[in-house]
Amino acid sequence: MDSTLALIALLDGVSYASLLFLVAVGLTLIFGVLGVLNVAHGSFYAIGAYMAVTLGRWLVANDWNPWLTFPALLIAAIATGVVLGGLMERFLLRRIYTKDPVLQLLITFAVFMILENMQRMVWGVQPYFMSTPLQLLGNISVLGINYTAYQVVFLPIMALLTLLGLRLFLRHTLAGARITAVTQDREAATAMGIDARAVYFTTFMIGACLAAMGGALAAPTTSVVPGMGAQMIVLSFAVAAAAGLGNIEGALVTALLIGIARSFAIYLFPEVEILVPYLIMVLVLLWRPMGLFGMPEARKI
Repeated sequence: MDSTLALIALLDGVSYASLLFLVAVGLTLIFGVLGVLNVAHGSFYAIGAYMAVTLGRWLVANDWNPWLTFPALLIAAIATGVVLGGLMERFLLRRIYTKDPVLQLLITFAVFMILENMQRMVWGVQPYFMSTPLQLLGNISVLGINYTAYQVVFLPIMALLTLLGLRLFLRHTLAGARITAVTQDREAATAMGIDARAVYFTTFMIGACLAAMGGALAAPTTSVVPGMGAQMIVLSFAVAAAAGLGNIEGALVTALLIGIARSFAIYLFPEVEILVPYLIMVLVLLWRPMGLFGMPEARKI
């Protein structure tokens, strides 16, 4: 493998890892606070992508300024996360927090299947495209290799801003302090007057928005098709488990590890590319059952 191909694989890996982190960090945040592994998380990713494409194409078709497609990505993600995440937490998850974890998995899997079929009913089975943001930012040269600025600059910046924003929110705001308190000891936090239900509701919506943002930001780089959420949720589980469920910074590091390894496998051993993320997860869990950054004595967010 020559240096040029290695650099391309590295850039591909960083770009994909940025999207993977956004979805995985939402998943790990929800588990860290609510203790629920939400299989329907992948559907938020897919519907966020569909909403972004729909809104972006509408803006372009009606001769709006094409630069408005960038805020449209964010609007689509927030709308998807707030509406779907809010409804799911309020009317479904709130009833099963104390139930067996297996039942929680089965119920969220049922929601995933419902949302997958809803996507086909609303948008059909044909692929959707919306490359306007990609084209607007153009290409940049990285050590002599032309690469889209959207993927090699914009996506990593969005991932880092998300990490920074989450950390500032959790450590330096009253709402973040309440989330941390409920995570550490719900009974004590409730006794101090903190509304645990409101914390769960807010946290789940934030996690859903992050998953939808991953899908919205992915929309300009790929075809939006049915089933895209299934692949992403499995990869997100691999990232979250290998990092240590509930660990935000670990999710970023592990997403980079899996994203870059997957990218190199595509170029070197394409026949085993699909196995690489899960092989990494298995090896990590065999070495450290709590994950690379997991702590056995307490969950952390």
